[in-house]
Amino acid sequence: MNIPYVRGRVALQAHVGVPEGTVEEEYARDGFFGRYAHLYRAHAPVAWTRIEGPLRPRAYDLRRLEAARGGDLLAARVRLLENDDVALSMATLSAPMPYFFRDADCDEILFFHAGAGRIETDFGPLAYEPGDYVVVPRGCVYRLAPTSETKVLTVEAASEVAFPDRGPLGQHAIIDPALVRAPSPEPGSSLGPDARGEYELRISRLGEVTRVFYPHCPLDTIGWKGTLTVQQLNVRDLRPVLSDRYHLPPSVHSTFVMRNAVVCTFVPRPLENGDPAAMKVPFMHSNIDFDEVIFYHAGQFFSRDGITAGMLTLHPQGIHHGPQPRASGRARSATHTDEIAVMLDTKRPLRVAEGAAGVESPDYWRSWSPAPQP
Repeated sequence: MNIPYVRGRVALQAHVGVPEGTVEEEYARDGFFGRYAHLYRAHAPVAWTRIEGPLRPRAYDLRRLEAARGGDLLAARVRLLENDDVALSMATLSAPMPYFFRDADCDEILFFHAGAGRIETDFGPLAYEPGDYVVVPRGCVYRLAPTSETKVLTVEAASEVAFPDRGPLGQHAIIDPALVRAPSPEPGSSLGPDARGEYELRISRLGEVTRVFYPHCPLDTIGWKGTLTVQQLNVRDLRPVLSDRYHLPPSVHSTFVMRNAVVCTFVPRPLENGDPAAMKVPFMHSNIDFDEVIFYHAGQFFSRDGITAGMLTLHPQGIHHGPQPRASGRARSATHTDEIAVMLDTKRPLRVAEGAAGVESPDYWRSWSPAPQP
């Protein structure tokens, strides 16, 4: 039985009319779906002076990655974060891939941060541009053929990637299924045979790569039907759930779900302008059951200070985070947000890979200090 106890000085409506002189913290299980408590504190739980030990909010400037360029996707991928359910990586390609690729372990969510070109798949080709998601099911052959330098963030999921159930919002909420694009087959590929007259397919399985060669192009589908395919959508197709009088949790912005993880997308939207007492920025919370990762794609990130497009933050389980002081001040007069960001929440703790460790901004945890930062 969930009994809503009320003790001391509180706001009866969460995130609205926080008592003067207090800071509201959301303390909740299972993200924002389980049992909860709202704690009204005299001081922000992020008003620390020192942190000793490895547990702290972290930020990474992915613009500093020295990624392999050219067309070798597997060489260009820089692993950033990982656990047994998902892995996150970034790659930069400046030329078409000289081979085809199949991931035999994972579904892949490709998010194109920059560049344009074509992705060729077993089901046919699709043009891509910045802001595109492309979901490639496990075992599907594909090849990227950029026409301009392409930066692609990849989530490898050990389980099937799906769209979330919208429940009482209905199936047309956030994105109309008719806007989800699927490819049509075309003969061949823009990649021709090598000097031996062969086409190379690289298959990733259990951390090893196998190279298979064919005397014909492996993308030889002439037709297909069914419910399993490559799927594409762009962030501009998303129509976020809004509340004029109440700050909604990030889970309402869920785009894809998988085992023990969810991908959410933040897109431009009006803020909570219908009640002057309503919060406009995310509430303080302590990440009890999820690690939270945000990749900043475009726009002005009003709840973060010192963060710009091409950066990534990690807020691990066990330590608080929330809006930074100067960001909170800016939000008071703001009427909307124009940010675009991709969030990955994972139930199992993430390990920081070597690729991310080399581009960390080590003083990010200090950014909640109200004093100006150097």
